[in-house]
Amino acid sequence: MLIMKLRKTKNKVLSILSPNYEYRKKRNIKFVIIHYTGVRSLKETIKIFKDPNSKVSCHWLISRKGDLYKVIEEKNIAWHCGLSQWKNFTGLNQYSVGIELDNPGHGNFYNEFPLAQMSSLVILLKEILKKYNLDCKNVLAHSDIAPFRKLDPGELFRWDYLAKKNLAYYPPVLKQEQTKDIYLQYGDTSELVLEIKKKLNKIGYRCPLNKKYDLKFKLIIEAFQRRFLPNSINGIINKQLYQRIIQVNKSS
Repeated sequence: MLIMKLRKTKNKVLSILSPNYEYRKKRNIKFVIIHYTGVRSLKETIKIFKDPNSKVSCHWLISRKGDLYKVIEEKNIAWHCGLSQWKNFTGLNQYSVGIELDNPGHGNFYNEFPLAQMSSLVILLKEILKKYNLDCKNVLAHSDIAPFRKLDPGELFRWDYLAKKNLAYYPPVLKQEQTKDIYLQYGDTSELVLEIKKKLNKIGYRCPLNKKYDLKFKLIIEAFQRRFLPNSINGIINKQLYQRIIQVNKSS
């Protein structure tokens, strides 16, 4: 079915079959993780996935033209998440399907994801969510589950585009309420910091429950901004960001 749908869009469906995976007789798939490749060319990405020494793989790779590459079978564990956690899950490789999007990434001519690429992603996500009976809220960014290490797929990724098709979670940004100004940043200590950490934990981001606005918490805030408020990534909590955290928390 997937191949037929993609062929209707005149996109290719190819296999490159990486040796980098772990066999499991049965998998409990709960999430889909979206990445960018962070490599300058598709050819180089494929070379990395085929190299057994790279220890890197995913299940699906989508080119900028929208061509789809099967890297390993979904029944096997791909090595795409690394150290990761979300809610009560750790080591998300074993619980997820990994999708890589051809994009050079931050610090390497990071740019927008073409419509052809996003259109193929839509077709693929529809198939995966239906196949494993997954909620669209379980489609996550690599930076959501590894905020101390990763930025992908980044602030240029169109979560709102997927959300309109019920393939990801991205609620419309609300107008700012008439409330007192809030300003918290790295180095602060506050009861409000603890309150915000509790709200982020409910969403899925794993925060230690203390009052400290330390470096790790700043990186979590930036990951949240990159996902839910991409026009403002500065690691600072102001009134708009606080309201956005409350909004996402209520739907979690």
